[in-house]
Amino acid sequence: MTFTNKRRLKIIATFSAGWTLAFMFLTIVRGVGATEDGAIDFDLTTSFLYSLTIGPIFGAISGCAQIVADERYYKRISAGKLLLIRSFLSIGILLLLVLVSYVFVPALLDVEISLKEFIFDEGSWAIYFFILTTDFFMAALWQVNLMLGGNNLWKILMGKFYEPHEEERIFMFLDLKDSTQHAEKLGHLKYSRFIQDCFNDLGVVIENEAEIYQYVGDEVVLTWNFKHGIRNGNCLHAFYNFKHRLQKRQTYYSEKYNCIPFFKAGVNGGVVIATEVGKHKKEIAYHGDTINTAARIQSKCNDYSQELLISENLKNALPKNDFKYEKLGKIPLRGKQHDVGVYAVQYQLLPIRIPLNRN
Repeated sequence: MTFTNKRRLKIIATFSAGWTLAFMFLTIVRGVGATEDGAIDFDLTTSFLYSLTIGPIFGAISGCAQIVADERYYKRISAGKLLLIRSFLSIGILLLLVLVSYVFVPALLDVEISLKEFIFDEGSWAIYFFILTTDFFMAALWQVNLMLGGNNLWKILMGKFYEPHEEERIFMFLDLKDSTQHAEKLGHLKYSRFIQDCFNDLGVVIENEAEIYQYVGDEVVLTWNFKHGIRNGNCLHAFYNFKHRLQKRQTYYSEKYNCIPFFKAGVNGGVVIATEVGKHKKEIAYHGDTINTAARIQSKCNDYSQELLISENLKNALPKNDFKYEKLGKIPLRGKQHDVGVYAVQYQLLPIRIPLNRN
């Protein structure tokens, strides 16, 4: 199973769990010490059973709607419009839920009621409002999670980064080649759209378990948990999958911008400090020589006419793969007291997406 499909399953599982908890919460609030005004009146036990049944189903449908919104619309519209589209999808899902409920609920409670009476039942409006509000909240929370990257929202809520701690990670600094010339040629607005398109295409790196750490102008920093980054050469395949994606869209870039984007990269791995920073705008930050070295290695790409350079310690940690390594020797890096061993990397095969083996 590819990482994309596992990510989709994770979204569906998350929304299913969230909606099950939401329906159980509604059951407790409306069911303990209260009776319904409408014709449909669940007892507490039946309500819990109904929540445990309909929660995963509704959550799975809601999760699929979120996947559609993310994969089909996120590149073309703003987050606000995306939430608006998501709201319309929620209304459609609500109507489907009502129809499904009409098939089972009257029979379960042995109540004779028409579809119109069931839909406009006096006790239903509060439930409709709760469902639409909760779905909007979950979609908005998901957008916040995307902005923070990975599962960092959950990690922040759990206090994982409140105290600085060590992690072993890999960092890749990706920089657009000839960015100054592109900016002068395209102008500021068109150049920004150009960068926007490039970074949208960068989404292919999730197939290689990459996390996007930072966007800095026309540069982007990717990171991996060290184990995940070296597995199947993920940290190297990510670069070539991105390159391959840009090559496939050469016609698009040529026609729209009259130029083809080309990125160069430097990669290094080691121990860093991970911590939560900021009071009014929180962010997860990584500090340490590992990151600085990756940035300095990337700055040497032009000097050696190479597109991808990696540190010697990372090269030694990688398993055997389809890459060819050229040793450039120990080279001086700005700000480093000692020279660092650096290798140039070339892909022996055509760049394709590499399926992950998570066994």
